[in-house]
Amino acid sequence: MSTVLVTGATGFLGEFVTARLRAGADRVVVFARPASNIAALVAQGVEVRSGDLGDQASLRRALAGVDVLVNLASLGFGHAPTIVAAAANAGLQHAVFVSTTSIYSSLPAGSKPTRIAAEQAVRDSGLPYTLLRPTMIYGSPRDRNIWRLIKYLSRWPMVPLVGDGSALQQPVFVDDVAQAVVAALHSPAARGSEYNLAGGTRLSFAQLLREVCAQLGRRVAMVRVPEKVAVAAARGLQQLGVGISAEQVLRLQEDKVFDCSAAQRDLCYTARAFEVGLAQEIEWLRRPPPMPD
Repeated sequence: MSTVLVTGATGFLGEFVTARLRAGADRVVVFARPASNIAALVAQGVEVRSGDLGDQASLRRALAGVDVLVNLASLGFGHAPTIVAAAANAGLQHAVFVSTTSIYSSLPAGSKPTRIAAEQAVRDSGLPYTLLRPTMIYGSPRDRNIWRLIKYLSRWPMVPLVGDGSALQQPVFVDDVAQAVVAALHSPAARGSEYNLAGGTRLSFAQLLREVCAQLGRRVAMVRVPEKVAVAAARGLQQLGVGISAEQVLRLQEDKVFDCSAAQRDLCYTARAFEVGLAQEIEWLRRPPPMPD
């Protein structure tokens, strides 16, 4: 039995990865900030080691007695050198790092250089590593993309469509990513390898909108908006703390589809079709609210 330390366990993906790990034979330990909401993990009997990702001393303490690291914490905040150094010092059997396919964007995103440098630090570390890059993750009310779209389309009769909506998307269901993370721990071929993880359906953004509307049973008008107008509007709304960012608007104009054959070969990776995952997510919308205590 291996001891696995998970960073980012309290996040959206972390919830699903931790559940899958706990269902297996490995001992699961999580690393979390003192201010994190760890009540659910504690209630499940998961050992929590507190600290900060920017503090190598607390990371080294957390890695004591650990065989495998699963880093779900974002690589976009500059903590990777500290995490990698502590992991290399711990003499781990394996380290899995979750990155993102956004590193392939042609846009000059602010976090892109940090993420690329983080991946290179992992490669140069000497660790037996695996890098996983999911596309846009969806699957529950904790997702910040499709859930927001579901909520919007369930309430409003019109949705702006930037450009012609033809750019291809390939969103991936959260538990499919979690399955790949756990599979990477047990696949010898995954050591020293990197994988893109995309969903089971390639569809344009306009098709994605239509699928959401169809499953909601809603008729919503798609109003085309020129890209420049949409970007200007996004920047204005961001000043008010609402809407999506200008970068997100521009990303809607990029094709975001990826080959997952390597993950299928080495990790037995399978991704559910978007309409299947979407139906599961919409079920959350139809659940009755919890009863008050």
